[in-house]
Amino acid sequence: MPAAVACPIFLTASQRQRLKKTAYGHKTPHQARIRAQVVLHAARGHATARIARETGLHLDTVRRWRGRFARGGLPALADCRRSGRPARFTPVQVVEAKALACQLPAETGAPLSRWSCPELAAELTARGITGPVSASTVRRWLRQDTIKPWQHQSWIFIRDPDFRAKAQCVLDLYARIFEDVPLGADEYVVSADEKTSIQARCRCHPTLAPGAARAMRVNHTYGRGGALAYLAAYDVHHAKVFGHTEARTGIDPFMALVTQVMTQEPYASAKRVFWIVDNGSSHRGKKAADRLAAAFPTAVLVHTPVHASWLNQVEIYFSVVQRKVVSPNDFTNLTQVRDRLRDFEDRYNATAQPFQWRFTTSDLDDLLARLDRHTTDHQEESSARPAA
Repeated sequence: MPAAVACPIFLTASQRQRLKKTAYGHKTPHQARIRAQVVLHAARGHATARIARETGLHLDTVRRWRGRFARGGLPALADCRRSGRPARFTPVQVVEAKALACQLPAETGAPLSRWSCPELAAELTARGITGPVSASTVRRWLRQDTIKPWQHQSWIFIRDPDFRAKAQCVLDLYARIFEDVPLGADEYVVSADEKTSIQARCRCHPTLAPGAARAMRVNHTYGRGGALAYLAAYDVHHAKVFGHTEARTGIDPFMALVTQVMTQEPYASAKRVFWIVDNGSSHRGKKAADRLAAAFPTAVLVHTPVHASWLNQVEIYFSVVQRKVVSPNDFTNLTQVRDRLRDFEDRYNATAQPFQWRFTTSDLDDLLARLDRHTTDHQEESSARPAA
């Protein structure tokens, strides 16, 4: 009998890209990875026997997936549908389980703050919605619609009546615009704030360095060595940080930070220096703006909206400090904390690049529109809810 001729494989650019991603992805299932490798080898013109040797598969297995791809393309590499064991639960029971997961436990009379899969499984059985059901089965049902009742997110409605105007002013400054006029080369934008209560926790046993198959190990018990505040000013467009530590926050420590920046070049001779701050007590309101202007006439204080310190770019720098300097907290005393922060500041300034800030005024309008819809829906739900 004549030998079977291998199916020729030809790939488009998009098919080749998807197959490579599948064949070499770290999270790709093993079966999908092997099938993608077979097709890629075949597309290079390799014989079936060679592919079998290089992948460790049987000749018939290589022929099967090579032929299936030649006939059906990428969708043919997926497993065929199988009948499997008859379903124990009806679609109605599955829908009722999902509906229960989408209700707050308190509304159903359960003394819980949120559902977990074991709690849902027990509740479904107790109500007679289903028979005995495992938590893994409930988890599989919820995964179909990406329902995760054990998670929660918080939000806050806008309280600042001038939210948009204040936010737009900050976003325009990030784009080097103020009152519709582009900033000059001798005008600077500085983002400033305080990171409070950085503690010195002296661990009762030495921290163990990481090793083979072992993470760094930090003793849980510690002695308290006090706490300090880290005040920082971040030049938004030049990625330069100025900071110092204080025993506590307040007007005087903040003005000391301003003096630290405004008395050195190029800020001392700048036309204007815009200081973006939140509404903390150290720099809140018109009094703070007047105090800053009296001390340094070229300094302009710009406040973020209330509850919108996420618009302040120095918070990004503080998150870097938290990850790379403070956590895990293992300091013998506050002097070590100060030294570490100062040394990291020098290290950061040596290589820092400006943050790639992508949130624009268009994104702001979209955000406000979504919040307005949520606010309207919340008010309608509250008015329709019967009085207790």
